[in-house]
Amino acid sequence: MDQFKPVSLFGDGTIHWYTVTNVTLWMAITVLAIVLLLVVGSRGRAMVPSKGQSIAELMYGFVYKMVEDVAGKDAIRYFPYIMTLFSFIVFANILGLLPLSFTTTSHIAVTGVLALLVFSFVTILGFVKNGSKFLALFWISSAPLAVRPLLAVIELISYFVRPVSHSIRLAGNMMAGHAVIKVFAGFAAIAAISPVSILAITAMYGLEILVAFIQAYVFTILTCVYLKDALHPVH
Repeated sequence: MDQFKPVSLFGDGTIHWYTVTNVTLWMAITVLAIVLLLVVGSRGRAMVPSKGQSIAELMYGFVYKMVEDVAGKDAIRYFPYIMTLFSFIVFANILGLLPLSFTTTSHIAVTGVLALLVFSFVTILGFVKNGSKFLALFWISSAPLAVRPLLAVIELISYFVRPVSHSIRLAGNMMAGHAVIKVFAGFAAIAAISPVSILAITAMYGLEILVAFIQAYVFTILTCVYLKDALHPVH
């Protein structure tokens, strides 16, 4: 599991919240890659788009359609935030597959902050937009009156568990895939089974590329679902 260990880039002392580590380095590289693609790569806005502009337009259209279909047309005003989330996660996942890189989204400290930001955003938005009516999200009016209080407690607990499941799902999947590849790589040194090990690594690497996109999609679509609950709090 050494591949997931934060390491200070300057010295070997204790890591503090302000220490520049391999985690912060690769988060900065992720942001730079996003800027290069979405800002620099598409600034020409040519009628015949370049490869970079085509990828940027595909990402834009994909996320825009997701927000519109899942959260509704009134959620489009929050599209920039959701687009930023998707871009950061998918780029961090893909860059983490490069040799000698670091997968920042394998750390719960990173995914946890992203999930808490989403949770805080939709909760505040829900109360700002709906006031006390936002609490209707926890009150199941279609259920028998006797069990509604119990269901309300269950719904309240599940609501506050959202950031936990939201963050662990992403971090767990990214960590698990990389750990499996590392295990197969360990067997590659054994001559008798090295061909099988190399084939397994290749297959897992292809699967991890797919998982990188799927996990970014899952995190983003759940954010859209939570946004829909905030804008239309009807259970």
